[in-house]
Amino acid sequence: MPISKIFVVRFFQLIKGRRFAEAERVLERIRLKTNETEWNSGYLHALDGILNAQKSSDSYAFIKNVDFENDKNLKKFRKDFLKEYKNKINADFDRGYFAAWADYMLTSSRDLTTAEKNAQQTVEAEEKS
Repeated sequence: MPISKIFVVRFFQLIKGRRFAEAERVLERIRLKTNETEWNSGYLHALDGILNAQKSSDSYAFIKNVDFENDKNLKKFRKDFLKEYKNKINADFDRGYFAAWADYMLTSSRDLTTAEKNAQQTVEAEEKS
């Protein structure tokens, strides 16, 4: 069975909300429902890394240095990860790994856009009052 995008998006949302125990449970569920392929192993390895890096205080971790409030940077990182994902030289494990990171950047960008739209609607509603 392929990796469920619904569970992955939920996992990313839990990570962003720093709800690590729930994120671990969702990750385990993803792991149980996923076929064992090299691509899936790489993808799951990236999810593990994202979770562990967010939980840690390692200031050198890539994820700790990403500005999740800057949509332009999120899109740039996603583009870079997609480039590596599409690179046929990379093994399936690596391609799965980069696909997970690209998905994380996409979800982060979408969440940021949604938050900005909600904030704008709130401001407009307050101006009407």
